[in-house]
Amino acid sequence: MTHPLDLAATAIAGGIRTGAFSAETVVMESIRRAKMAATAFNPFTLIREERALEAARAADRRVARGEATGLLHGVPFAAKDLTPTEGDLTTLGSWTRPDWVPDKSALCIRRLEQAGAILVAKTTTPEFAYSSMTASPRWGVTRNPWNRERTSGGSSGGSAVAVAAGVVPFAEGSDMGGSVRIPAAFCGIVGLKPSLGRVPMTLLPSVFDNISHFGPLARRVEDAVAFMAAAAGPSDEDISSLPIAFSPQGAAAADLKGRRFALSMDLGYYAIQPGVGASLRRAVEVLRGAGAVVEEVPLAWTRAVNDEWFDLWCVFMSAFFGKEIETWRDKMDPTVVAMIERGNAMGATAYKRIELLRTAMWRDMAALFERYEALLCPTCAITAPPVTETDDDYVATLPNGRYKGLDVTCPFNMLPQLPALSLPVGLAEDGLPVGLQIVGPRFADEQVLSVAAALETLMPPVVSPRPA
Repeated sequence: MTHPLDLAATAIAGGIRTGAFSAETVVMESIRRAKMAATAFNPFTLIREERALEAARAADRRVARGEATGLLHGVPFAAKDLTPTEGDLTTLGSWTRPDWVPDKSALCIRRLEQAGAILVAKTTTPEFAYSSMTASPRWGVTRNPWNRERTSGGSSGGSAVAVAAGVVPFAEGSDMGGSVRIPAAFCGIVGLKPSLGRVPMTLLPSVFDNISHFGPLARRVEDAVAFMAAAAGPSDEDISSLPIAFSPQGAAAADLKGRRFALSMDLGYYAIQPGVGASLRRAVEVLRGAGAVVEEVPLAWTRAVNDEWFDLWCVFMSAFFGKEIETWRDKMDPTVVAMIERGNAMGATAYKRIELLRTAMWRDMAALFERYEALLCPTCAITAPPVTETDDDYVATLPNGRYKGLDVTCPFNMLPQLPALSLPVGLAEDGLPVGLQIVGPRFADEQVLSVAAALETLMPPVVSPRPA
């Protein structure tokens, strides 16, 4: 029998609202699964057992009194250790925050809780969310539910595992260079990088950063829509937030017949694992079978996209975390230290010139969107690699001139206004999940979610193994 926790988020809330089952029952099961997942995969920095159960009982009392309830009433969720949550140890995956307990949650978390959702756990991240793999000097390695010897991806790896292991229907993540979409692809779940500003970004020292996004990791597209319905919308807490209301109706699955999509298997330069390519082509044939037009398009991008994004990332690290090396160098991830030092050494003129590449990329995409409503490409070039490997193992130009890269996501942080979603579309020959990335026109988040929802209904479900 399906446990209520396995229902879609809005169905969980509906069942609690009607008295079909209690919020306490749902949250107790979430905590039970969280404890098993903690032992098996190490996705959590803490489990909020007492506080979550207290919130669940309060949710049940509201129902009993006939009081108004929100969209996500009683629904358990998890949040990344990078994200401030009131009253919880928040470490950013680092010893540099030895005992920081924020007195205020990030706006994204407050909005989810105002909609009735219940925070059950904080999830692991690499130090300062720097990596495509989740391992930190403070919390260790987070493992993939499909194969414990493989990475969960990063930097929202713990959130991805919480969802894939059935602990929660959705979790909060952040995406500066693929950090929602990479672990979503590796763990076989849905991950959305919304358009810049659709969900106010309030965890950084600066409100002018333009590569950072809050976004959902979710069991199904429907749950990502529920997250967005609660979390999206403008706020003066983030000057870059957009005055655009989110429309769940606009994000619903719609007929694919006659709709036009561009396809790039490699963005012009990636080396794509054959099993990844085969899974994507099967998904494309499903789209064509539904009446969609999918045409391969040439893109003349090069690994300069990744190299210049990395320069942006190093400056980000040095600007926001550089002071930490004065005191904490010996307890920090050496890669983080090297990135900070690289960022410190970068000149302002070279940094500004990165905008020239971003401009050329935008012009390519603007021309593409004149003919197509979305670009389809891999989320990652490979399936989840071993936990013994690092990002440095995936930065090379191969003898054939192709780029040996791990993910195909950071190009769309260089173009932050474009929503990008990872949808699981099957398993490669190694038995690990593959993600299809759907990239839409600027601010067209509902359109991207709608396409993903339509394709999801046509594809066999990708259901991850769970700890017994």
